[in-house]
Order: sequence, then C-alpha cells, then structure tokens
Amino acid sequence: MSKADEIFAQNCREILESGYSTEHDKVRPKWEDGTSAYTVKAFCLVNRYDLREEFPILTQRFINFRAAVDELLWIWQKKSNNVRDLSSRIWDSWADGNGSIGKAYGYQLGVKHRYAEGEFDQVDRVLYDLKNNPGSRRIMTNIYVHQDLYAMNLYPCAYSMTFNVTGNRLNAILNQRSQDMLVANGWNVAQYAVLVHLMARCAGLEVGEFVHVIADAHIYDRHIPIVRELIDRPSYPAPRLVIAEGIDDFYRFTVDDIQLEQYESGPKIKSIPVAV
Repeated sequence: MSKADEIFAQNCREILESGYSTEHDKVRPKWEDGTSAYTVKAFCLVNRYDLREEFPILTQRFINFRAAVDELLWIWQKKSNNVRDLSSRIWDSWADGNGSIGKAYGYQLGVKHRYAEGEFDQVDRVLYDLKNNPGSRRIMTNIYVHQDLYAMNLYPCAYSMTFNVTGNRLNAILNQRSQDMLVANGWNVAQYAVLVHLMARCAGLEVGEFVHVIADAHIYDRHIPIVRELIDRPSYPAPRLVIAEGIDDFYRFTVDDIQLEQYESGPKIKSIPVAV
C-alpha cells in the first residue's frame, strides 16, 4: 500500500468517525444549486511523508499528475495569477473576465521585497538562501497577505512553505488553512512533494521529510459516499518520481521534465461536485 493512501484513509476515517458537523452552523460555501455546503471536519491534521522512502501520491484513485505539476509551476515558477497561463480549467470559477484571480497565489510569490543582499521575490529568496545560507531558520514563503486580501478572488488555502536544511537534506512544512480532502488532498501533497524535490535539486541537496499541516481538514456532505467508497478500494505501490537530469535551474523545469514511472492506480473519480 502507498503511504499516501494509508495517511489519506486514516485522515478520512478520523474525520468521518469523530469529526464535527457544520450542518447547523452558518457556512459560506454554496453548491451550484444555491444550497449551503456543509462539512464534517477535524482540526489540525499533521501528516509526515519521508520523501526518501517513496513519492507520496494516491493510488486508490487516479491523480492527474501532469496537471498538478502544471499548476505548481504556474504558481511557483511563472508566478502567474491568470488562468490563461494554466493548461487546466480548474481555476476558472475564481477568474474574472480577463482570466485574473486577483492578487493571489502566484502574484504574491512574484512581488519583490528589499533585503540586505538585494531585491528578491519570495521564490528567488528561497533559492538564494538554500544555496548561500542553508543553516538559516528563516527560509520560508507566505502568500496570505492581509493588505491584499480584498483583491483576491480566492483567499490562499495552501499559504506558507517553511524550508529547513538538516545536514544535506531538505525538509519542508506546508501550512494549509483549509482543505477539501476529496478534491484537493492528493493533489496538494503530490504538488508540494515535487516542489521539495525541485528545490533540493537546485540547491544540491537530498530530499528529506515533507510535513503537511492542515488547520481545517474537511469532507463536504455530498462527498461522504464517494470518500467511503474510495478509502475501501485496493491500493498499489507508490510510483517513482523521475526528474530530468542536468537541470538545476528552477526556471528551466517544464512539465515534461517531471514524470512518474510505474504509476498504477484505481479509476479516476469523475464529476465531483465542488462548493464555491
């Protein structure tokens, strides 16, 4: 069994068996038919993935790895906030007529800040410090910028990455304020595990541990039957992540340079209702 499947199933069982239902609370999200989208939720799930052991991607269901990597590069490499720069259509519900999601996600990573060493955006500062100040305890990003929230069409869910070098290993913590477990968990875990691999490659380091902290981990009411069926499916061994050799410049990686080998999975889950 893939470790990612094991962790996901454990999280979902915890939520379903002992989580809190928001059915009688005032909630913001709505379904397409206008009815309130309630959840069952757990507070502060902390999941640890040793990237030296295996690549964490769900196998009980198919995850569109290529699309997940494309979105990661859209945010972290292109630093874009326009859905026209993205191959998939997953952000269209939050885009305006020009394709913009406002001052969110990639926009924030691309804003330059002044430091003693010069001007950097957040991504370039991480890359600089991993190479030049690997012992620093200040290597992090944060895209939840309060002064710009009014101009974001969606407040960032995965909002902060903290990188830590221990010996020759790069560890990282992803902080997420909120997660729709069915729609986003497998997707985000795979994405940010890739990011750790890419940052390690660029800094000449080995990968270590990836830790995912979820403040509000929830399953929507209309997703419960789907989740119950999913976590009872058979699991397969984790695939192998293969990153093209000879590339150590973060801005040279393309989707084609980041592949999975021997990815065996259960069927894709289609037509998942999404609350907005």
